[in-house]
Order: sequence, then structure tokens, then C-alpha cells
Amino acid sequence: MTKHMPKKLICPSILAADFSRLGDEVRAAEAAGADMIHFDVMDNHFVPNLSFGPMVCKSLTDAGVESPIDAHLMTEPVDGLIESFADAGADYISFHPHASADAAKSLALIKDKGCRGGLALSPERPLDEVAELLDELDLLLVMSVNPGFGGQKFIPETLDKLRAARRMIDASGRDILLQVDGGVKVDNMAEISAAGADAFVVGTALFGADDYVATIRAMRERIGG
Repeated sequence: MTKHMPKKLICPSILAADFSRLGDEVRAAEAAGADMIHFDVMDNHFVPNLSFGPMVCKSLTDAGVESPIDAHLMTEPVDGLIESFADAGADYISFHPHASADAAKSLALIKDKGCRGGLALSPERPLDEVAELLDELDLLLVMSVNPGFGGQKFIPETLDKLRAARRMIDASGRDILLQVDGGVKVDNMAEISAAGADAFVVGTALFGADDYVATIRAMRERIGG
């Protein structure tokens, strides 16, 4: 990692950025205090949309983006893109366990490539799916919207899932980031943080704001990080 990481992380999703000036958008988010840059990688197969691939990641790292890059693969299969995003400079790579032929091997591949590994759960998938792999995780991503589209509203039932995930992580004794993605905004971040989240993926809540600095300051006030 290239900089000190606070206890609570704000992770802007470039899916909501202005792609006509993506480098400037990411640098502005960094300057405003963002902690990680989040990639929502969609393949128009595993999810019904198409976003971007490792070339965008490499272009940002080559352009001098300093924040850790967090790639969330909503793709099937996953292993080829794990290697490509690792080679492109990603720091964290997460995927959906049921999208991999062997989730344990895919996590091992992430580690072999020098990255930190995570698993992601869409709203309908139970925490049981990751329980046996908890010892291999650096990050657990709980989705609070259905994967495949940006700009959706936060699903309230996610709070119960976050609380259960927080208990599971704490019981494991492992240092695992609990990340939440989908509909996260200034006005619901305090409640999400209280449910146990460590890392907050924000899209339009940041990139749709007029003042990135003031928005991230307001977010930090809500999450206490």
C-alpha cells in the first residue's frame, strides 16, 4: 500500500465517474481523501451489463494513481481476469464464489499474484457460502444492491447481513475488511457503519456531488473514520 489506511475506508467506484476525464476524476477523488479506488467489473454474462477491463486499471496506475485499487469481478469465469487485473496493478481482487470453478484455488491465485483476496456476495447469497474460506480472505464484500447496474437504492435487509458478517469476522480473529457496495450515501452511512462495515463503496454519492472534499468530509463524519 502506498499510504496509511484509516480504520474506515471510502472507496469511490469509477463506474459513476465521468469517463471522458477519468484520470482527472480519480485524482480529484484522491485529493479529496478517498482511500481506495473501486472497479465494478461487469462482463455482460455473469451480470447483465458491460463495464471495463484491466486496460483501464493499467492506464490509471501508469498515470500515477497512488490509492490502492480494489477490483470487484462480477464475471464468469474469474481466473483469467484475476491474472490480468493483478498484472495491471490491482491491490485487492474480489469475486463471487459461485462464479469460480474452485473458489479456494481462485483465492490462492490472487495471493500468488501478490494481491489481497476477497469474496463478494450478492443480496440473495447467504454468508454460509464464504464461511469455509474465511481464513483465506482479506476482504468480504456484501452487496447491498443487485449486481449489474449502478445507481440503485440500498436494500435495507443488508444491515442484518452486515451485522452477521461482522460477528463472523470478529469470531474468526482475522483482519478482514467488511466492505459494502450499493446505494451507499451520506445519509445512510452512519447506520451502515454501525452495522459493522469497514469499507464503503460510493458511486454517484461522490462523483455526482459538486464538491468532493466536502462530500468525503461529510462521509467521514458519519462513519467516524
